Amino acid sequence: MTLLGLAREVAREAAALVRERAAGVVSVAATKSSPTDVVTEADRATEALIRQRILAVRPGDAFLGEEGGERAGSGVDAAEVRWVVDPIDGTVNFLYGIPRYAVSIAAEVGGRVVAGVVVDVPHDVEYAAHVRPDGSVESTKDGAPLGVRPPAELAQRLIATGFSYDARLRELQARAMVRLLPRIRDVRRIGAAALDLCSVADGTVDGYVEEGLHAWDHAAACLIAEGAGARWEVTTGASGTRLVVCAPEHGFEELRAAAVDAGLFAPGAPRDTPPA
Repeated sequence: MTLLGLAREVAREAAALVRERAAGVVSVAATKSSPTDVVTEADRATEALIRQRILAVRPGDAFLGEEGGERAGSGVDAAEVRWVVDPIDGTVNFLYGIPRYAVSIAAEVGGRVVAGVVVDVPHDVEYAAHVRPDGSVESTKDGAPLGVRPPAELAQRLIATGFSYDARLRELQARAMVRLLPRIRDVRRIGAAALDLCSVADGTVDGYVEEGLHAWDHAAACLIAEGAGARWEVTTGASGTRLVVCAPEHGFEELRAAAVDAGLFAPGAPRDTPPA
């Protein structure tokens, strides 16, 4: 089975579990970085299922999950496979019954994501991507090819974003958005980074920028966006944490420059060098 095939199979099973849990009583099991950064039992159960299913097929692979942390692989070379997993991207939406959350599974080889799947759980929509042998990326939505929105002036672009659970960073983000808003059409905040990036891929929005992400938030979805004609960058944001910006190739540089001007980037932040 290919890495993409395994990711698809497991993501579908995980999405079914999340859907089943959403039909019952959803409660907070714990908090993480702040009282608003929550974990549900469904998060934990879903990640446990994903780990079990993947490692049963590929026991020597490394694994990084939002809830269970990192497991080193047994490989000894740079081509080792690592799985990067967010069992429920959009946990607060899941907790509140807002139908915008997803299962995200990515496979890296030698540090590069080569396959990724994001399943929009409430709508039963599958976004998927893989790197072809020639190095190009193919992306699909329920099996159909994806494509970004056509070119538009910056003032006509709808940009997706998100806000941190950390109050200090949230204030910085809000101030930066005040500076960015007059230059664009508007912003949308749905609370699920993977789905925001997939929205760039399917042309629902014109771009995305957010600080405070982790690898599991964007690993699969950035590959999906890339295969649809988008460009993305992971670098350092204003507060010193990981920032992701993504937009169609034809409009990336203009959005990036506007985000820099708005103060979303750390001063002098180099390209593609996220903090540890």
